Amino acid sequence: MTNSTPPRITDSHCHLDFPDFDGELPDILARAAEAGVTRMVTICTRLRNEPTVRALAEAHAPVFYAAGTHPMSAAEEPLTSVDELVTLSQHPKFVGIGETGLDYHYTADSAEVQKESLRIHIQAAQETGLPLIIHARAADEDMAAILSAAHSEKPYTCVMHCFSSSAALGRAALDLGFYLSMSGIAAFPKSQELRDIFAEAPLDRILVETDSPYLAPPPFRGKRNEPAYTAHTAKVGAELFGLDYADFAARTQENFDRLFWKAARFEGGAS
Repeated sequence: MTNSTPPRITDSHCHLDFPDFDGELPDILARAAEAGVTRMVTICTRLRNEPTVRALAEAHAPVFYAAGTHPMSAAEEPLTSVDELVTLSQHPKFVGIGETGLDYHYTADSAEVQKESLRIHIQAAQETGLPLIIHARAADEDMAAILSAAHSEKPYTCVMHCFSSSAALGRAALDLGFYLSMSGIAAFPKSQELRDIFAEAPLDRILVETDSPYLAPPPFRGKRNEPAYTAHTAKVGAELFGLDYADFAARTQENFDRLFWKAARFEGGAS
């Protein structure tokens, strides 16, 4: 493996439609490719923006997308329906449901509508077979209870995006067969407890992401994050699992392809 051909990895969660990237997307994608980040899933957090996010995926080969209502926006946005999400999911580059979830850190007052929205997204994941993309913050007990109850009724797949919750929620998610995604938070110096949670997880259940433009890993912490920096988080993951970077990258690629099967199938059909 030479420096000119870095291992291929996938940024499983970013927000390329955010204004932080306005006018810079060609350069952003070029830097991602140079770093080995050959695919990325850009996430629509308000369904009224879905046409804009869809257009990004249509215009750029490496970009796939998902759509849902972010829990922090659940009280401000019209409640979606299962039918609406299922209809949107018919697009060939629509590969996941969400992000959805629960966030009681800033928006605990909207907990009930967040739960209602979450259940709708879960039903859409159950109907489509696409992975659910979960945002969880300060709501571990409710999150575990809702995810588990729904899974017992009808199984579905899921990734705990930007996982930074408790070990208990991590275990609950893993017990359901779900995936945990490492963001730049896992690379922060003070995140040893979080790294320990990841290190105890099965390697075949780990993804990597940026959540860009947020949460840039060292040495870019405090600056705008971008998909190329997935490589920096993945190198921390490789160290955690005692693997060469190329081996860890390959394993996360296998994991992404298994969970985001529609993206893998699209790429396979296009090659």
